[in-house]
Amino acid sequence: MKNQPLPRRLAALLLAAAGFLPAPLPASEGTVLAAAGRAPLAADLPVEVALLTEAPAVPPPITRRHPAKVVVRLEVREVVKRLADGVEYTFWTFGGNVPGSFIRVREGDFVEFHLDNHPTSKVPHNIDLHAVTGPGGGAASSFTAPGHSSQFSFTALNPGLFVYHCATAPVPMHIANGMYGLILVEPKDGFPKVDREYYVMQGEFYTAGRHGEPGLQSFDPAKAEDERAPYIVFNGAVGSLVGDRALQAKVGETVRLYFGVGGPNITSSFHVIGEIFDTVYLEGGVHAAQRHVQTTMVPSGGSTIVDFRIDVPGTYVLVDHSLSRAFNKGAIGMLKAAGPENPLIYSGKEVDEVYIGQASDAGVAASKREAELTIAKDKAIAANPEIANLTAEIRLERGKKVFLTSCFACHMANGEGLPGVFPPLAKSDFLAADKDRAIKAVLKGLSGPITVNGKPYNNLMPPQDLSDDQTADVLTYVMNSWGNAMGSVSAADVKRVRSDNK
Repeated sequence: MKNQPLPRRLAALLLAAAGFLPAPLPASEGTVLAAAGRAPLAADLPVEVALLTEAPAVPPPITRRHPAKVVVRLEVREVVKRLADGVEYTFWTFGGNVPGSFIRVREGDFVEFHLDNHPTSKVPHNIDLHAVTGPGGGAASSFTAPGHSSQFSFTALNPGLFVYHCATAPVPMHIANGMYGLILVEPKDGFPKVDREYYVMQGEFYTAGRHGEPGLQSFDPAKAEDERAPYIVFNGAVGSLVGDRALQAKVGETVRLYFGVGGPNITSSFHVIGEIFDTVYLEGGVHAAQRHVQTTMVPSGGSTIVDFRIDVPGTYVLVDHSLSRAFNKGAIGMLKAAGPENPLIYSGKEVDEVYIGQASDAGVAASKREAELTIAKDKAIAANPEIANLTAEIRLERGKKVFLTSCFACHMANGEGLPGVFPPLAKSDFLAADKDRAIKAVLKGLSGPITVNGKPYNNLMPPQDLSDDQTADVLTYVMNSWGNAMGSVSAADVKRVRSDNK
């Protein structure tokens, strides 16, 4: 009998009496001592299963005032999803989406972390949580082959908003495929209350094709090494936060954005057009470090928390203020606020569509119409091979989106241009006279004096960085809009003109 093991609790008491361990306590007593600065044993903490949310949703604030054992279960899945209209990508994800699920715990919580790698995955994965104090942030303890699971534990010692990401070699590739997210460790006393909280992350995608080139795109390691990203986006896709997917608020409400940058390479100049950040928690810390901030810098692998109050209604545009990333690569979103006007603060005008291009209501409508037509085309293929009309309509909607991004500001929504400055495209004799010249103008630019519909123009049109398909689509749209009936342009036409060095 004397060699039988002692019961776990009795053994702990004896070790505590000898000075090797703190005495184990019931949960109620443990909570009292935790409040007094003495941590209870993990085994005595109440157990919770973490509520994980998909971006832009955030789990509700933690109201308890004592530590808990929090069980987090996160599954790695490799999934094919939309990157942009007509563009798909094989994302590697934490939880099935990019960014990964939002995790919310409290300072002092003991976190039991389970990482599952779905059986359909092609490669092993792990997780490095910047909230973990210890080598690798959990990466060495969570290396998980497809179809397997790993478990490790840590205490959330430091409050703040932390990035997590995959750290399996090659690490930049895993992150560039979408393997990043945020974990919030709330301070013991919580944050000041706000009316709405949202989760937004920026990341870049290095596709083999150009921005907007259709089809299933693959990862391009050379572009990643050179940091030449065709896509820099919020929440994993172009248009993820526009139109029906825009963030929502009301006049008079306070909004908190938990914003992070997954990377793997590019820093963000985060800005909300039309708002000032009332409070900024710099670098994801828990102290309100600055007030009345216009733009805050967020590094790759970093985060920030920003609070602001909505004073007037309208659409507020979220951007990376390195603006080519916003307007040409996808780092743009919206927060739509409803409520009464306040002309003393702002006289009122909705967001100018010339400014936001493809993210405007017209661009979103074109995306919706394109998707509807694509579905109709697929049905028509099954029932009838005569689908030329549907294909032409799809091209027009694609071309309209390119026009809204690249041409709208100069040539106007109705194609009339600006008198004496930018020539009209509507009923343009210059455009109708020479299709190859029109293609060349898009590809290689146009400068010097020209005459359009009997009127002189002398300005500069810069070359447009568009694929053959995009060039063909936008010219086909222009040639068949605003009363034009000038035929169509094919990708083969564009390729031929592109190869002509004249």
